[in-house]
Amino acid sequence: MTLSEDARTLWQTATALARAAAAVSPPKRPLPPLLFFTDPARTPRPWETAACLPVGAGVVFRHFGAADALETGLRLRAATQAAGVRLLVGLDADLAERIEADGVHLPERALSAAYALSGRRPDWLLTGAAHSAATVKAARDLDALVLSPVFPAGGASGRKPVLGIDGFKALRTHAPCPVYALGGIRAGNDADLLGSGACGIAGVDAVQTAFRP
Repeated sequence: MTLSEDARTLWQTATALARAAAAVSPPKRPLPPLLFFTDPARTPRPWETAACLPVGAGVVFRHFGAADALETGLRLRAATQAAGVRLLVGLDADLAERIEADGVHLPERALSAAYALSGRRPDWLLTGAAHSAATVKAARDLDALVLSPVFPAGGASGRKPVLGIDGFKALRTHAPCPVYALGGIRAGNDADLLGSGACGIAGVDAVQTAFRP
């Protein structure tokens, strides 16, 4: 598959961040350099984007209670398996098991569930969202944290204070695990993350736009 220029840029930056972070502190298990976060309203056909992601990337399926969550999850599982991409389900561990996902992503309010999930499914990749120093410091039993918003962003992250590169770096120093950057990242400002200590890039609109069929 031929990647667009923006897709190549994002993937190259994401993999460069992953290599640099692993050289300093190897993760306890391999992590996708790039995470595509879905949203029922903003990414209505996420399986199409998932099918275009590079081998080794990841998808975080957030259904937010949508009625077609199982159907969409199964479509995503088929697309990610064919593409060699890992699939995490946002919060819903039962759905993750039903569609045979590779793990779960926990919102900030549910990070305390990581301990039980890590015991229940030690094979799963567990990530969690964080927006403050207190949350980062308290996080446990996760493979990685996702800090946001790094830049001005849409969606739920758009209502939170922007971290900026310096703010991201400051939070990362408190993290007990690798940290992804999320929020307003696109081809054009992604290179600003080089040297930040991020283990990769996460995104919604920018990833969907860059990795389109």
